[in-house]
Amino acid sequence: MNTILSIYQNNNTVLEGKTLSQILAFTGDGKLRDNNKTSSDFREFLNEIPSQLITKFANNCLTDAFTDSGLALQDIINQIGKRLSYTVENGLYRGNQNDIGFDGIWTSKEGYNIVLEVKTTDAYRMNLDDTVAKYRTKLIEQQKISKTESSILIVVGREDTGGLEAQIRGSKHAWDIRLISTDSLIKLLTLKETLNDTKTIQQITELLKPKEYTRIDQLIELIFVTSKDLQVEIPTEEEIEEATSGRKTGVTSEDRSTPVNFNEECFLRVKNKFGINLVKQSRVSYSNQEKSTGLICAVSKEYEQGQYKKYWFAFHPHQQEFLIEFQNSFVAFGCGSPTDTLVIPFKEFQPFLKNCGTTENVDRMYWHIVIHLRDNKFLIGQPGLGRGSMTDLTKYKI
Repeated sequence: MNTILSIYQNNNTVLEGKTLSQILAFTGDGKLRDNNKTSSDFREFLNEIPSQLITKFANNCLTDAFTDSGLALQDIINQIGKRLSYTVENGLYRGNQNDIGFDGIWTSKEGYNIVLEVKTTDAYRMNLDDTVAKYRTKLIEQQKISKTESSILIVVGREDTGGLEAQIRGSKHAWDIRLISTDSLIKLLTLKETLNDTKTIQQITELLKPKEYTRIDQLIELIFVTSKDLQVEIPTEEEIEEATSGRKTGVTSEDRSTPVNFNEECFLRVKNKFGINLVKQSRVSYSNQEKSTGLICAVSKEYEQGQYKKYWFAFHPHQQEFLIEFQNSFVAFGCGSPTDTLVIPFKEFQPFLKNCGTTENVDRMYWHIVIHLRDNKFLIGQPGLGRGSMTDLTKYKI
């Protein structure tokens, strides 16, 4: 029997125009229940779809209330937690006397635990002592989480959370709870997918922990590193010449051209070529749900070099660290357009780095990957082997 995921994988346009309630009707028996097939199929489907659909379905739950919309929203919020780089344990849809009724537990790479509570609205008062605070206490007693390294996150459907905010501020649990709207959580995910450095992403997710901000230095630093991460490195012609030849030109990089943006088109070519379903993790990184395959997909505009053409990419140490974690990992370079995309196994690409030019300063370091197009061949510059040295990459073109 086809699942909703297999239907989507066979034709990803089949769901266009469909609401979440219509999609759930095709899933199992159409009813979300703890540990049933509808639930497992729906969560499997959420694991594989692009974030644009996650956003659409979250809005469906909030604007077009339907049977089980609150339960579906719970799964969607937990999926967002996964995409924010947390390990997620899904909670129960409906509590019972024998189990702790949390909606989810998010665990960071550092081991910090967030106990999740999802509400479609804050139109009523929550009994914090008998609900989410009690869940956290029980989890601490059972040693599933640490008291000092855990907190509560309440995700509310809409931005109008004034009543619940006041209730939390006036309670004894104020220092253990963070409150965020679904819309803001989605914005956080969108921001993550535009960033490059995983360290910046980790700093941003710190906002989900309860903190006292009388001194706002940490917030200012976060704004600073985020804005810096969003600055795409675009070289001048002199910098490309320096990276290719190994000669120092002494030219600064103030005059930068407009960056190109066809990463998604290149990514789709890679996905279709190899039949691997990958989910976006950051601006240029992707991985599959099983965490067995990783991809860095970078793009460059075309630069004229006499009768030839060349393409420039920055490759960062944190991207290397990302790829090393996977059993199978690849780098993809879009050279001027999606039709000229090279896909190289990382194990075969990594040795090239030692002979590439670099930029190194106080703030960051990265390798210059300069690919030349000459006589229908794609050649990577290797100035470390001598001026003008290049290695043929043409066989990696897809």
